[in-house]
Amino acid sequence: MRIFSFVAIIVVLAFAVAAFAVPPGKTLEFAGGDQGKVVFQGKVHKDAGLKCKDCHPKIFKMKKGADKITMDAINKGQFCGTCHNGTKSFDAKDKANCAKCHQK
Repeated sequence: MRIFSFVAIIVVLAFAVAAFAVPPGKTLEFAGGDQGKVVFQGKVHKDAGLKCKDCHPKIFKMKKGADKITMDAINKGQFCGTCHNGTKSFDAKDKANCAKCHQK
């Protein structure tokens, strides 16, 4: 019985850590080429009503750097472009929106 309890606690802790991979107030930064680094703010997406499972793992893999994200892919509706298409959220193709993700 103790082994079962121990395993259950480990599983619960593993899921709790995964749920807070980007804790409130923290950001993820990615190389963004000539436009400057891309800053992902989990809080902004959370405040918009999204949960981690909305994008992970169906749009993005769970490990940073596992996806090869490019503007070409985003403009084709992949990765960030799944939502940032001008319908669900701001259009990533619109040059006026570059600074919403890219920072120099």
